[in-house]
Amino acid sequence: MAEPDPTPQDEAARAGWLYYVGGLTQDQVAAELGVSRQRAQRLVAKAMADGLVHVRLEHKISACLDLEAALVRRFDLQLARVVPALPEGVDTAHATAPAAAQLLERYLAEAEPLIIAFGTGRALSAMASEVMRTPHAQHRIVSLISNIAPDGSASFYDVIMRMADKLQLPHYPMLVPVITDTAAERALFNALRPVQAVMQLAEQADVTFVGIGQINEEAPLFKDGFITRAQLDDLLAAGAAGEIVGGVIDAEGRYIDTETTRLIGSFRIPAGREKPVIGIAAGKSKLQAMQAALKGRLINGLVTDESTARALLD
Repeated sequence: MAEPDPTPQDEAARAGWLYYVGGLTQDQVAAELGVSRQRAQRLVAKAMADGLVHVRLEHKISACLDLEAALVRRFDLQLARVVPALPEGVDTAHATAPAAAQLLERYLAEAEPLIIAFGTGRALSAMASEVMRTPHAQHRIVSLISNIAPDGSASFYDVIMRMADKLQLPHYPMLVPVITDTAAERALFNALRPVQAVMQLAEQADVTFVGIGQINEEAPLFKDGFITRAQLDDLLAAGAAGEIVGGVIDAEGRYIDTETTRLIGSFRIPAGREKPVIGIAAGKSKLQAMQAALKGRLINGLVTDESTARALLD
């Protein structure tokens, strides 16, 4: 089906997104849109004058709306949010963060007390930066995975503590190493009462937000120092296609079982969960992992960008 022609407000919204969210100069906006600098300047000004830009972009570009509807139909999702793609070289987490934060704020605004579960990583960390600092004392937040590496250091991309500090909510971190040296150590940690309590809360979560990690040379588990090269090779040899909060999956979205996965401690998202499980990811490197998560029905909601949405639908 042919896409509708962009409206003047569509163009202004896209220019505003590139300028205010992407951090491009007006010359770069002009080059990206294929227009003169003067037109780019007018489009950015129009985005502000029309009230499309505050801290976030309010206008929904029609092409993004179409992609959202197509994703929901194709993958039987509860919801989808598609944002304009940023140029090559710009971190995709900057694109998805505002939309993911708005979605989270919708749940935070509910009067009924909720348990909200979070993974970790770059996409969720960027989302945490965008969330408004409004207290919601009726809710509780829980972590699905630790951020502690084997050497005792912590990842920069912890989410639960940032959310707790910003929202002043009761919070339940996973205070154990992401990976242990032996299966016996993992069993010992899993048997601890605080860990069991966090796992039970994660099981009861009313809404869950997770990142989706690739398994290759750029795998977050490997790049951030949680697993060794030999352990990465072990996962690849077993057919690993992606990872969600430490649960390593194959191309069909099934959890794989190897010596390495038995050492990783986290809450494994069950397939076909009815309550919202929202994956936040974008970019070519994430495609295989996202396809696997969708096939395995490990997520039922998705926040991504235009380019990734089109690739998933193709």
